[in-house]
Amino acid sequence: MLFWASLALLPDADAVGFSFGIRYGDEWGHRGATHSLVFAAAVSVATWLCAPRFGAARSRAAAGAFAVVASHPLLDTLTTGGRGCALFWPFDLTRYFAPWRFIPVAPIGRAFISTEGMWVATVELVLFLPFFVYALWPRRRPSQYDRP
Repeated sequence: MLFWASLALLPDADAVGFSFGIRYGDEWGHRGATHSLVFAAAVSVATWLCAPRFGAARSRAAAGAFAVVASHPLLDTLTTGGRGCALFWPFDLTRYFAPWRFIPVAPIGRAFISTEGMWVATVELVLFLPFFVYALWPRRRPSQYDRP
């Protein structure tokens, strides 16, 4: 579970670039290259290569990795702030937003630990609550009598 959660957050590793003088709007800046579908595909290939080492099916792990990493920038395009996401990097450096922008943008870094950050976390919890409930809902394991 930690692996998949880390993959979901991986695109935001670009925020480290601020410490090295990389500006927000740069190609490798926040919501730049790491928020692209090419980046999601590269992570998917890396996961495909490593999956057998962890006893996972390659295609299933790779597809899951792509979905998890690609969902991050797609959700970021729904936020109310920032400069959009470079979804088609390196072919197109344009930053895109979705036509509907209803998720409040989160403060970056330590600024997240604030009243505004807690408001954003609360809004996201409410928006994604149905997914949390579905994911955590107890499931009945099939008994030996359920099998044909």
